Amino acid sequence: MDLKLKILNLIERDAKLSARTIATMLDEEEATIAALIKKMEDEKIILGYNTMINWDKLGDDGVTAMIEVKVMPEREVGFNRIAERICRFPEVKSVQLMSGTYDLSVIVTGKTMKDISWFVSHKLSTLDQIQSTVTLFILKTYKQEHVMFDEDDDDKRLVVSP
Repeated sequence: MDLKLKILNLIERDAKLSARTIATMLDEEEATIAALIKKMEDEKIILGYNTMINWDKLGDDGVTAMIEVKVMPEREVGFNRIAERICRFPEVKSVQLMSGTYDLSVIVTGKTMKDISWFVSHKLSTLDQIQSTVTLFILKTYKQEHVMFDEDDDDKRLVVSP
């Protein structure tokens, strides 16, 4: 596997890994790893480093929803212009172009379900290219970005007996 891919696989799972630790893990020089990381940042392969937070542990009652959006594509720009416009809303966490029945998958957050409803009815659905939406509220997160939420420390290995 290419050294860049090895580095990306490691920092995707733990962005706090230092160049020194990665170098040790991959049996490479620290300077080589640091230079490759810097180059990937400059080339916009690495776009940023995020912290994943389990807000439920803090008693945060915020709401997250996935909105499936059917869009009328525009001539010569397809879905890009409307997707970029949706991205500008502060409530929006992510936007992806999808195959299937709907064109865009939009993840939004709000303090209450009414906030999400207001966003859909007053901001999203009023855009000219939007044909229809389906809002799905996320009830519980079990796993995100390779990380298990609410995983207890019990040993889950199967017992092997003769």
